[in-house]
Amino acid sequence: MTPARVFDDRVCTLGEAPLWHPEREQLFWFDITGQRLLSRTGDDLLEWTFEEMVSAAGWIDRNTLMIAGASGLWQFDIETGAREIIVGLEADKPGNRSNDGRADPVGGFWISTMGREGEENAGAIYRYFRGEVRQIYRDMTIPNSICFSPDGDTAYFADTAKGAIWKQHIDRAGWPSGKPEMFADFSGVGLNPDGAVCDAKGNLWIAQWGAWRVACHGPDGRFRMALPTGAAHTSCPVFGGPKLDRMFVTSATEDIDTPGEGHHANAGRTWIADMPVRGIPERKVVL
Repeated sequence: MTPARVFDDRVCTLGEAPLWHPEREQLFWFDITGQRLLSRTGDDLLEWTFEEMVSAAGWIDRNTLMIAGASGLWQFDIETGAREIIVGLEADKPGNRSNDGRADPVGGFWISTMGREGEENAGAIYRYFRGEVRQIYRDMTIPNSICFSPDGDTAYFADTAKGAIWKQHIDRAGWPSGKPEMFADFSGVGLNPDGAVCDAKGNLWIAQWGAWRVACHGPDGRFRMALPTGAAHTSCPVFGGPKLDRMFVTSATEDIDTPGEGHHANAGRTWIADMPVRGIPERKVVL
């Protein structure tokens, strides 16, 4: 594992939800409060702005993404920038926005919501599947860490405010089956689980907000290793590259008093590292 280095110099106030598009072999990521989707191809920097906060994406086909925004889930054309609403989300909660999200093994899309100011228990996690949106968890504050095991049987999710990550058995149609179980409880050590992703061996890589690193925990929940970064507020990792043996990590300047200075000179930038393990391809969203 090589030390993490800067992949992209553009500073995000709240960088989040990197997505490696397996067909395009291209990274996309968000600056939530900046209302931006970012990407790059080689040295060409790409950026799209939105009229609302956007926070997570899945891929529908080579040229189309599903993008989660404050008002709903959108179909987004990468080549033209055209966007069309697929389904609304929490129209009765104008104080909320979308947060973490990822496609599941059978083509559904899990998306979390939260209060814009992190209001306690204002958020939830929903699942979109073939035109239907169903709430699957409620009364959450900062729902995060949505990812899925390589065998497709287990979902993971966190509440950053509670410092805990749960695991959930999912059935063949991708819906939760039974009650979630505690996977890792960081509340007693003051660590804050943010975005997460599984590798091909079933380990969970968890960005820890405020800890300057992405921590790796085995399927049994035990800590195994960590990837340090040059940003205190690491927010979400993803595996990418042609062999899925690189890790990209977003970060944020939010809640930092002196971003761009001293120890926080690289806050908000997006990072890359060569890894000793490989990831699994991001699953395709089925409309």
